[in-house]
Amino acid sequence: MIHICHCDGVLMQSKSKAVLVSDLYILLAAAVWGGAFVAQRASVGHIGTFFFNGIRFGIGAVSLIPLWVLTRKKGTYLPGRKTILPSLLVGLILFAGVTMQQVSLSYTTAGNAGFITGLYVVFIPLAGIFFRKRIHFSVFIAGLLALAGLFMLSFGNTLTVNKGDMIVFFSTFFWTAHVLYIGHLSGRHDPLIISIVQFLFCSFISIAAGTLFEPFALKMVSDSLIPLLYGGLISVGIGYTLQVVGQKYSPPHHAAILMSMESVFAVITASLFLGEELSIKMILGCSLMFSGMVVAQIGKVQGDQLRTSSVVP
Repeated sequence: MIHICHCDGVLMQSKSKAVLVSDLYILLAAAVWGGAFVAQRASVGHIGTFFFNGIRFGIGAVSLIPLWVLTRKKGTYLPGRKTILPSLLVGLILFAGVTMQQVSLSYTTAGNAGFITGLYVVFIPLAGIFFRKRIHFSVFIAGLLALAGLFMLSFGNTLTVNKGDMIVFFSTFFWTAHVLYIGHLSGRHDPLIISIVQFLFCSFISIAAGTLFEPFALKMVSDSLIPLLYGGLISVGIGYTLQVVGQKYSPPHHAAILMSMESVFAVITASLFLGEELSIKMILGCSLMFSGMVVAQIGKVQGDQLRTSSVVP
């Protein structure tokens, strides 16, 4: 009996290490997405939103196919319907989120959009309660710290709400659904297949919408080639795949706090590459968000230790 309890403790510690690695994947994804801010800003005025998203998600999907071919199980040639159908739904949710977010920028500031998008830090724990999942109290403290940090990073001296704010607010529900659904699927299906299918579907819908609503010329692609390559290969191909792999062991509410660090990395890269001002207020916002991440980690470790001590004699 003692031997069994010891094994349970070892398994719990092993799982804790897996969660830590998953957290690092998600944090790296946030850094990649933060860097994508520079690339996306560089594409503005050269190519439409739908075509930009369609091409970059297409590049991201194609870049992952060789990796899947090399790592797939022997005898596996095509994914089954049970994997493709939910991955298509993830792609539809992704399309809705990125489209509404981009459209909102025509009516509101990037700061307001960044802050409102970050509300998924709060919505995801609330959704967890709705689905009767136990949430450690440190997650709420971490979420509030991250929310305060996002506010410091995003808003100026005035707070106004306009049409764009409302559009991006509704997009936040799609980001919340995306994180939760990825968390549900990543432990059940091949992460690469989920990534490839959702990217291809998002690309297909975006290009179809661009064909209907936006002008297109090859010069637009050549003028935006570097942003498209970064957005496709790095932000989409690597960033979103890191998210899918990372969420295999990291709970959605915890992953959301780590992904909110995207705003911090965006501020830093914009300051380095675009020459944007990094004010004292922004530094304070970054500090608050980092504090939120640390609180979430401490709470997770304490929870793991408590569960381990309950099974180790």
